[in-house]
Amino acid sequence: MAEVGVVYLLHFDKPFKHARHYMGWASPGNLERRLSHHGTPRGANLLRHVRDAGISWQLVRTWPGDRNEERRLKNLGGHSRVCPLCRELCIASG
Repeated sequence: MAEVGVVYLLHFDKPFKHARHYMGWASPGNLERRLSHHGTPRGANLLRHVRDAGISWQLVRTWPGDRNEERRLKNLGGHSRVCPLCRELCIASG
């Protein structure tokens, strides 16, 4: 049985090339440590590049789930659709 933890969505404060978000998974009770790890040179590759470009990010949404749920959400595409900040900007500009 898959270990249930948390799927999380990070929103970049400005786009990095084509990317505006990062979605990942953390094991139960490990979200804070995982997010701290992303701020180091050993974090996810995309987030290293984002950090090196001087772009900050923020945690905007979480879902309970395992790696299968992470994959399901990623396969939906368009993280902007599930990002509360992007939805807010879309409503404000619409």
